[in-house]
Amino acid sequence: MQRLTPLLLVGVLLTWLTPVGAQTPDYIIQSNGAPMRALVQPPGQTPRLATPTPTPAAVRADAPASGALAAKPSTRGKIRIGVILPTESSALGEAAAVVRSGVEAAAQVDQSAELYSVDATGDNVVERYRAAVADGVNVVIGPLSRESIAKLAPSVTVPTIALNSIDRQAAANPKLYSLSLIVEGEARQLARLMRDDGRANPLLVVGGDALSQRLGKAFADEWRAVTGKPARQMAFDANDMTPLLQAAGQADAVALALDVAQAAKLKSALTPDVPVYGTSQLNVGGVQPELAGVRFIDMPWFLMPAHPAVQRYPHPAVPLTRQTERLYALGIDAYRLAVQLAVSRPGAAVRLDGVTGDLRLGRDRAFERQLPAGVMGGNALQ
Repeated sequence: MQRLTPLLLVGVLLTWLTPVGAQTPDYIIQSNGAPMRALVQPPGQTPRLATPTPTPAAVRADAPASGALAAKPSTRGKIRIGVILPTESSALGEAAAVVRSGVEAAAQVDQSAELYSVDATGDNVVERYRAAVADGVNVVIGPLSRESIAKLAPSVTVPTIALNSIDRQAAANPKLYSLSLIVEGEARQLARLMRDDGRANPLLVVGGDALSQRLGKAFADEWRAVTGKPARQMAFDANDMTPLLQAAGQADAVALALDVAQAAKLKSALTPDVPVYGTSQLNVGGVQPELAGVRFIDMPWFLMPAHPAVQRYPHPAVPLTRQTERLYALGIDAYRLAVQLAVSRPGAAVRLDGVTGDLRLGRDRAFERQLPAGVMGGNALQ
């Protein structure tokens, strides 16, 4: 992937967990603090694409309420991708629908595989998976939650791309892969980029919420790993920022592990010459003048509109929040990786110049994302 000049990075702002999200802390996006309220359609419905193109090869065979599977016969020689997501779930249905819409958008454009989509929850995911494989599916996208992934892991028999991190207690399986948007990966990249930019004495500012704590810990662990030194870390206190501002004056950069409001307040109080770094969570769209000059990392889907892969695929016709649209982009790359895995030799290197990042298969069968960098302006990205 073509890289932007390694700029300083800035944190990504999120709104916080809904009651449903709090009940599903393992969920890939809700655990990152993002609401799923941008969908106009009810849970389980796929958002319309901006430029829909009917494609006979992209067939969806949704499981009826009774649980029976229905599928059209596979085209001879065609890759058949099973999409196993909890689209009827009250907690995860919205997110699953957005992911599936991204998968379908990629299938409509590329026309290199037919889709076999099935609703499945943790209670029936193993049964639905086995039925799909028996019906000719040779690669699978899903499940979405860690609970379902753990239940399915021992039964995986074809290349399967789980859309979350895989719990360490899950059974090891060489055909089970992980593609996720968890914030720890971005925090680690942030630490490496700051090191590469020559920052030697950064100040890490961490909020008290769970997401900020996760970001801060991942950054601090990676900073120690790549520099051999601990990162200086301070907690954010909105009532008394004097100690923070004094510490920032003695640092050569500031890394933010804060929510949107906290990041904006701290950035506004810092002198303009202090470089500020962070992750994609600051990029929530719209006018954010308080964050002008903040450098951040995010997926090419948002930062590189001229990228060939980004131009190739349609955006949803109904606007989504930035966080929700990241799930749509995840579905696009999941489809593209599924096609690769279906035709790759066992053990072959798998890489993708993706819309969610430059993807490379790393340790523990997890895809690592390398993101481009951008700078926030007063009204838009610069």
